[in-house]
Amino acid sequence: MNPGATAPAPPDSREALLARAQQLAGHTLAEVARQLGWRVPADTRREKGWIGQLLEAALGATAGGAAEPDFPHLGVELKTLPVDARGRPRESTWVCTVPLRAGSLDWHDSWVRRKLRCVLWFPIESGADLRLAERRLGMPLLWQPSAEEEALLRRDWEELMDMICRGGLEQITARHGEALQIRPKGADSRALTDTVSGDGEAVRTLPRGFYLRSSFTRAIIERHYLVPKETM
Repeated sequence: MNPGATAPAPPDSREALLARAQQLAGHTLAEVARQLGWRVPADTRREKGWIGQLLEAALGATAGGAAEPDFPHLGVELKTLPVDARGRPRESTWVCTVPLRAGSLDWHDSWVRRKLRCVLWFPIESGADLRLAERRLGMPLLWQPSAEEEALLRRDWEELMDMICRGGLEQITARHGEALQIRPKGADSRALTDTVSGDGEAVRTLPRGFYLRSSFTRAIIERHYLVPKETM
C-alpha cells in the first residue's frame, strides 16, 4: 500500500507476537505509520481496513486476507477493537464471510472457529472528535475462548447455518444470535453471490458476514482488563 521501511519478519511464537504488540501499546497510529513509512489517510471511509493492515504490517502478519488466521503458523487472528473513552467497544467485530454454498456443517471445520480459536485483541481509541492519526493503541490481549464462550459461539453458528441450509437466509436479521450475528457485507446491490432459496432454487443475494456482537467483546474486556463493569 505505502512504500517505506521493511516490515518485520513474522514472530516465531505467540509469546514473541504478544511482546511485539505490547511495544506498540500507547503509541498513536501516526507514530506506527511513521515507523513503516506509511501515509495516514484523512479517514478510513475510502481506505477501509487501513488500521488492521497497518498493524498486520507492524507485527509481521502473513495471511494477507486469506481464509485463515493472520498469523497462520501461530494460529492467531489479529482483531482491532475500537473503544470509547470508557473502554466500551463501539461496534461489532468482523469475523469472516458467511459460506452461502454447500459445505461442511461441522463447527470444528468452520471458518469462524478457525478465526476465533486464538485472537490478539488490540483496543484502539475511537471517536468522531479524534483524528485517525491521533488515535492511540491500548494494551493488547492474547485471548482464547473459554469452554462457555466457545459453546455460545457454536450454538449461534449452528443455528444460523441451519437457517441458511433450510433456505432461510433472507429471514436472518442482525437480531439473530446471542454472541454471533450475520449481516450483509456487500457495499452495493451489484456485489451479489449465489445461494439457494427456501424453494431450492438458485438465487442471487448480497454476501453476508459473521460479526461478534459488541456485548460479547465488552464481556471479554470486563474479564481481562481493570475496567469496572458499572462504567462499561
